[in-house]
Order: sequence, then structure tokens, then C-alpha cells
Amino acid sequence: MKAIEIESYGESDELSVVDVPTPEPGAGEVRIDIEAAGINFADIMQRRGHYPDGPEPTYVPGMEAAGTVDAVGDGVEDLSEGDRVVAMLDTGGYAEFVTADANLLFPIPDEMSFEEAAGFPVQFLTAHACLFEWGGLEADESVLIQAAAGGVGTAAVQLASNAGAEVFGTASTGEKLDLANSLGCDHAINYTNTDFREVVDEETDGEGVDLVLESVGDDVFERSLDAMAHFGRMVAYGVASGVPAEVSNQRLLFENKTVKGFHLGQASLHDPSRVMKAVPELTDGFASGDLEVILGESFALEDAAEAHQYIEDRKSSGKVLLKP
Repeated sequence: MKAIEIESYGESDELSVVDVPTPEPGAGEVRIDIEAAGINFADIMQRRGHYPDGPEPTYVPGMEAAGTVDAVGDGVEDLSEGDRVVAMLDTGGYAEFVTADANLLFPIPDEMSFEEAAGFPVQFLTAHACLFEWGGLEADESVLIQAAAGGVGTAAVQLASNAGAEVFGTASTGEKLDLANSLGCDHAINYTNTDFREVVDEETDGEGVDLVLESVGDDVFERSLDAMAHFGRMVAYGVASGVPAEVSNQRLLFENKTVKGFHLGQASLHDPSRVMKAVPELTDGFASGDLEVILGESFALEDAAEAHQYIEDRKSSGKVLLKP
């Protein structure tokens, strides 16, 4: 089968097309004939070698993939060949086939395409966990979502708006701001020419927001703390800048602010039920039309390097996909 391999850490041109043996499912696993694979910024961080405990070269990247089951391993009783499924993976999604733990995949609703399904697990489970399970967002509260037009951002805007929260979101272009607005963002802020702290301060009468979803790190993390209300919370789930942030415990102490971290892969490893319990609610939202996966560009599998560069150049909105 064809797959994308990373032989050494580096730039996007480290992604290369190779022929490798088709994997066989082990006990508790299924093999998926992939129709679409999602690209996440974490894939890029792994490729650069900046991802803690990330895979070491040589490896096939890819954390989520959707397709049909074409082989079932021992001990798998609830799945059979031909089932439409989407899987969360450690690696391996940038390929024609992948094996997956049967406990970390779920059926694709009839209303959802393979492309939509491939953009669902990481972004919506991350957004839901950060907003509600870790962030404790309530209907009468306000939330600031950094990178509101990205994969997790577009999911978070929808979920927060549907929950009745006042939503602030940052993005870099007019097109991305329009997208965030269309999904329920009340205050879309162009961070390239506007200080989001000033907008939050003005719109909240100087109080600040109750919750921040922060995925950038560096100085954005510190400025996000500035935008938080007394007793505010932050959930940090990414370091897109590549520069980890630090926070003073004295500042948290005297401002009564809370910072939590969330990592979908580690949460799924240590307590999968805590993360996966949101799946029925989310799939119901898709079935009813209250939620949608915002799809961006799709690239052929062999164009994975181009797809990575497209995201790194900040050209993407919504979910970028690979199609084997």
C-alpha cells in the first residue's frame, strides 16, 4: 500500500510517499480502508520534532482517519467488514490502510460523509472537553477562543454558541472572521491589527472573559491571562507558535485564575470514557444539523507535504484533509 513516511524531523519536504506492507489487525483491532484522513497541527509539531513524547522517525503520521472496516482481529465482536467507521490513532493515518484499536473508533452516522467524519474526532472531542469537561463553561458565561477559524476553533465556536455563551474569537483574515461569525462568534477579532484584550475589555466592561481556549503559547498565552476575569479559567491545548509559555504561580494566586492543560491523546490513553462520553451528544448534533464539520482544502495523499505547508502558511480555514 501507499503511505506517507517521515524519515527525519524537519520541514514539510520530509514527507515522502513510500510503498509499505498492508498492516494486519491484531487482537482487539480492525483494519480500515481509508477514504479520508484528517491533518492536525499536532502532526506538524511531531514532524518538526517539537512534540513531547511524539513518534520517532521513521513513522507514518496521522491521528484520525475515516473509511470502511475491511478486516477484523480476534476479540472484536461489535464490528464487521463493510462498517463505516472513524478512528483516533497514535500514528498511521496518512496511508491507504491503517489498523486501529476497536475501542477508539465509532460508527459514522448516515448523515455524515467520510470527509466530515475524518474531521470530527480530534477537533470536536478536543473542543467539547476543553469547553465543558475541563473548562466548565456555563450558558451565561463568556469565552475567548484563539484561532477561531481553525479545526478545533470552528468546533468550539459552534459548541459554545449552542450552549448560550458569549463567544469571542480571534483570526487573521476577513474571510476567517466571516467564517467565525457565521458559526456563532459574537465578537470576531482580527489579531493582526487589533489587540484582543482591548475588545474583551470594552465588551465586558473591564471584567474579562470567564474562559479562554488557548492553543498558541508564547506571548498569546500571557495576553490571554490578561483577558480573563477574576476567577477566570484557561484551558491550554496547543503550542502552535512552537514557543511554550510559562505562568507565574503568584499571578494565579493573587488574580484567582486557573490554568488547565488538555491533550486528547493522553486523556484518551488514561481515561478514554471521560473523553468518549461526548460522542453521542456530538453525533446527535450532526444528525440534527446543529453542528457541522467545516471542511477546508482536500489534498491527494501524495501531496501531504503541500498540505502541511498550506497549514503552516496560515492559509487554511476549517479541516484540511488527505484523500488516498
